[in-house]
Amino acid sequence: MLAKIWNWIDDRSGFSDVVMPMLEHVVPRDARWWYVFGSATLCAFIVQVLTGVALAMVYVPGGDAAYKSLIYITEDATLGYMVRGMHYYGATAMVMLAVIHMTQVFLHASYKYPREMNWMSGVVLLFVVLGMAFTGQLLRWDANGVWSVMVAAEMAGRVPFIGAYISHFILGGPTVGGSTLSRFFAIHVFILPGLIFAGVGLHLWLILRHGISEMPKKDQPVEPETYKEEYEARLEKTGVPFWPIAAWRDVVFSTIMVAVILGCAIFIGPPELGTAPNPSDIHTNPMPDWYFWWYFAILSMLPPELETYVILGMPILGMIGLFIVPMLSNRGHRAPSRRPWAIGTVVFGATAFLVLTIYGYRKPWSPDFDVKPLPPEIVRSEDPRVQHGALLLQQKGCLYCHDVDGHGGHRGPELSVIGNRLNRGKLVIRINNGGDNMPSFASTLTADELDQMVEFLLTRTDHPGEESTPTED
Repeated sequence: MLAKIWNWIDDRSGFSDVVMPMLEHVVPRDARWWYVFGSATLCAFIVQVLTGVALAMVYVPGGDAAYKSLIYITEDATLGYMVRGMHYYGATAMVMLAVIHMTQVFLHASYKYPREMNWMSGVVLLFVVLGMAFTGQLLRWDANGVWSVMVAAEMAGRVPFIGAYISHFILGGPTVGGSTLSRFFAIHVFILPGLIFAGVGLHLWLILRHGISEMPKKDQPVEPETYKEEYEARLEKTGVPFWPIAAWRDVVFSTIMVAVILGCAIFIGPPELGTAPNPSDIHTNPMPDWYFWWYFAILSMLPPELETYVILGMPILGMIGLFIVPMLSNRGHRAPSRRPWAIGTVVFGATAFLVLTIYGYRKPWSPDFDVKPLPPEIVRSEDPRVQHGALLLQQKGCLYCHDVDGHGGHRGPELSVIGNRLNRGKLVIRINNGGDNMPSFASTLTADELDQMVEFLLTRTDHPGEESTPTED
């Protein structure tokens, strides 16, 4: 009975005539575990589509309802906790696998003739995937999401001539509101997935047209004049059908990947929602998901005069730089042992990513709004005026940006030995007038509070209890 039904469907749809030849196309015999990352990326995208559809049935893309609907999905909806977690970890997997896949293609120089367009379409897909990840974070629409939108709009507003129009388009108006969320929802749910579907279709067609590249060998450089003929000859001699002989590794790896996503969703859970969106809450510290921390770290280290150029230029130059790789060299050796510069590039890129990501995680450039008052062992004084001065440092927000003996933020200069550098008069001027990024406190401190704060700061020397001679007096 089932066979009759299938034969009826197959006869009408032409599945066996169209799809099966694609699945059974011949691939190099040595296309083994190195080649599973591309199919796993596609599998992660399918997970995103399925979980995204499930979330979209409950998620309300409008104003305050968005935040409340996410709380409902996470806490009350059947399997909502797991589905939201799978969508989050699926996005992480998709970004990671796309980067790993492109790194493998770069190391093996699989972008050389005749697969230049395979690489180029992959670069476009990578940036669309990153766009999906970024817009997905904004749809959480908590305080972090709202401020991230405002940061993105501010960055877009720096584009010469058309920046204001782009910023207005992103926000869906002059300020963040319900129309902003609707716009990002449409981009995340319709536009970017549509681009990915089209890109994946093109990418798969190019793979079928040019075949899967072999593992690079030192004695097989790519010569466009003879490559296709030699490739076909090697396939005829040693090739195997993709399905089922070569595909089982893809199936195994993708199954493990989905199991890891599911396990993370169940045992770790979705990302915790921040506080409700409130654009007037300036204590929110917007942070992207972890795969963008390196970019935040770079921006934090830039001098202000270069910030605009890097914000606008780095993504464009990065995409152009990757896109033109095949144009720079589409022939010659593919083996990494013959291309040490390629290994060096990957090692340098991976190291830089790791270091910058750790730096971004620590985010020393951000104020620490959760800092507690200085403990007695740091204050080290029985004088009530000094003790109250130390407490004022926390109450007035000084510790958000200034560190005292390992306690406080790192955005501003450390105050652990400030008494060595500034005398009473200098401290009063700095606190009252502010400077650089430090606000003025003249209108928020009484004369007695200012005196108590200075009393405490004068005790911060490398020789506690001894009188010191400030160097900047």
